[in-house]
Amino acid sequence: MRRELIRTVVLVALSAITGWIGWSGHVLLIPIAVAYPLLWSLARTRLQATAVSAAYFLAASRGLPQGVANFYSSDIWPGLLLWLVASSAFVTVHSVLWTNHGGWQRPLRYLAACLAMAVPPFGILGWAHPVTAAGVLFPGWGWWGLAATAAGLVVMTTHYRPAAVMAMTGLWLWSAAEWTLPILPASWIGVDLKMGASLGREAGLERQQALIEIAREHPPGTTIVLPESALGFWTPTVGGLWQKGLKGTEVTVIAGAAVLEAGGYDNVLVQISAEGQEVLYRERMPVPGSMWQPWRAWIDYESGARAHFFTNPAVNLGDVKVAPLICYEQFLVWPVLQSAIHRPDAIVAVGNGWWTAGTSIIDIQQASSVAWARLFDLALVISFNI
Repeated sequence: MRRELIRTVVLVALSAITGWIGWSGHVLLIPIAVAYPLLWSLARTRLQATAVSAAYFLAASRGLPQGVANFYSSDIWPGLLLWLVASSAFVTVHSVLWTNHGGWQRPLRYLAACLAMAVPPFGILGWAHPVTAAGVLFPGWGWWGLAATAAGLVVMTTHYRPAAVMAMTGLWLWSAAEWTLPILPASWIGVDLKMGASLGREAGLERQQALIEIAREHPPGTTIVLPESALGFWTPTVGGLWQKGLKGTEVTVIAGAAVLEAGGYDNVLVQISAEGQEVLYRERMPVPGSMWQPWRAWIDYESGARAHFFTNPAVNLGDVKVAPLICYEQFLVWPVLQSAIHRPDAIVAVGNGWWTAGTSIIDIQQASSVAWARLFDLALVISFNI
């Protein structure tokens, strides 16, 4: 009994360290997360597997309680509750699929857990997925790198785990020694803003003019990316104001906005130039709870932000095909993989992270975006507001 208790404490502590360091916001540390399936497979009981899974996920998502408190201007308790609720999918999947049977049952079950956490419905809360490490371990390998990483994760749960650890460690060190960041597409610029909670909420004429002036500062032919929610609610009036403001600049602006629809709203990216305007992209997966609230439709016919799960995975801007990722989508696996099927030239990652002050949430989002861009050898444009 005492030995099992010590074993549980050690496995839980190592799992928490794995989640904490692997998801610290430094892209080259993401491969530490591949140790999770090894620790999961060393559990001798379902209770141990549950504790190991909870420790990993809670450590990886540790910024959530503070972020929620910042967003709602409340104390920490609502954030702690949401933190526990958010962990439920990851913990439940890995607990239910754990087995003490030998042979290939455990690795096959871990593969099933990987797939379950990569796609909806469980993938809606599929943060901190170890397969994200593919971009660091196999930069430029694309789908082959993803498959190799998935295979390595599975082998981590078998008796061949020492060989897998040695191989992945070697690949990690080699990649780190040769590491380069994704490049910007030619004539593209991601603009970071420091407008805090006012961005998107204060969308009057003065704010719009200030953003237009930022766009006008750039040379002709430039495509400028502004953060999520930068323009507030998207209306014909706002669109006309921007078109008029961009006359004579030959500049194209990609910016976040919200489009009101019957029963809710869409979190979108819009494209604006002196020649025209259009909604370019509708977010596939808004933040569950604070934005996406499908249960409200049963009560008051309003569902918050709408989720366009498998639509518009890639969009064309002239001769550049782009995979857009808005905020929460950067934590998940399936949006970027769905976009990658369409062979984009670049990832455009935007966010409005003023509420993440005091946490590593934005760093984790950007590190994940860098990893996916490196895996598929894509250019990357990042634009955030803090």
